Amino acid sequence: MIEGLKNINKIPELQKRILYSLLMLGVYRVGAHIPTPGIDTAALMAYFEQAKGSLLGLFDMFAGGALSNLSVFALGIMPYISASIILQLLTVAVPHLERLSKEGEAGRRKITQYTRYGTIVLSIIQGFGISVGLENMAGPTGVSIVMQPGWGFRLMTVLTLTAGTAFLMWLGEQITEKGIGNGISLIIFAGIVCRGPEAIINTFRLLSTGEMGFFLIIILIAMMITVIGVIVFVESGQRRIPVQYAKRVVGRKVYGGQSTHLPLKVNTAGVIPPIFASSIIMFPATIANFVPHPWMKVVADALVPGRIGYEVLYVGFIVFFCYFYTAVTFNPNDVAENMRKYGGYVPGIRPGKKTAEYIDDVLTRLTFSGAIYVSAVCVLPSILIAYFNVPFYFGGTALLIVVGVALDTAGQLETHLLTRQYEGFLKKGKIARRR
Repeated sequence: MIEGLKNINKIPELQKRILYSLLMLGVYRVGAHIPTPGIDTAALMAYFEQAKGSLLGLFDMFAGGALSNLSVFALGIMPYISASIILQLLTVAVPHLERLSKEGEAGRRKITQYTRYGTIVLSIIQGFGISVGLENMAGPTGVSIVMQPGWGFRLMTVLTLTAGTAFLMWLGEQITEKGIGNGISLIIFAGIVCRGPEAIINTFRLLSTGEMGFFLIIILIAMMITVIGVIVFVESGQRRIPVQYAKRVVGRKVYGGQSTHLPLKVNTAGVIPPIFASSIIMFPATIANFVPHPWMKVVADALVPGRIGYEVLYVGFIVFFCYFYTAVTFNPNDVAENMRKYGGYVPGIRPGKKTAEYIDDVLTRLTFSGAIYVSAVCVLPSILIAYFNVPFYFGGTALLIVVGVALDTAGQLETHLLTRQYEGFLKKGKIARRR
């Protein structure tokens, strides 16, 4: 690994890409501390302290704390992610989008353009909702969060937040094109990781006051390393279905005849199921903050993270969305048809319908394993906080995103090193791109 890092210094282009990515992420973190005009920041942050465990807290985590002080990047990149998911789901239902998805690069460009338009529309809607909601909120001391309510504040907030999201979307695309790694993913990664120093400081504070023992901290560190190792192992894991291609004679050339495999990931759905599950369960708590009705308050209190009702629903929704999202994004019939079209078949399985049924059966069992794995990682923070009094949030969607982005970025670095005849980070590594 040390040799791999040294080899980066021998590739000027790779150095420029890394520095460019770091510079753009620095711009993002600076913008996350520039507040939107017309807001009492102290009252807003005090309000967010009360809103922990709601949908606002979830969005604030992905925005890197930009929502709790309503900076120009308060919406973060979530509207873009939401628009991407909506377009991906509509691709199955709308024939025009389905045709575009099969038209190669030109079709993908068109879908990306629709995603950008959808991002702006969602940003305007969310920005207007936030501005109206802020006018009706007050801090714990009764101080109004908005200094001068009215349409002037609403239009200014919508314009500022929409422009901030559009700028972040452009920033992510620039990192992807001129930097290293996926820009959108790296922005989310930076927003989550920036809270690490605060967690470390809180841990040392509890250690110095005697609220946490040194032995417990050692156990927690060992457990964290183990959990990260398990996530890396599972996220890199594949179920390889062997595929044999028959020989075809076209003119004087012979095509096919080789053996390959169809890789199926253990966690095909990625981090989408826990995000959807959290959004649905936290919705009542968020509504209760805006509409303080007695029965809404009862429902919100019952769905507090760490309680049995919340955890059971959370796991149930994760399992459901793992199957749902996998079914939407992966079609065994299309895969079997493409294999049959090019003379491919699974040994021992008839091409066509039988192959599709076989792939669907393997994927169903694999998705169940992936759903249990994702559920265990997402429930881990509640267990650590409730039973071990851990002063920070470790695990869940944030950890899955951080490890996934780190693996993807490391894979791209590995590719750049190997294409220039340099040894990668690991001589016997299992990074997917290296295979």
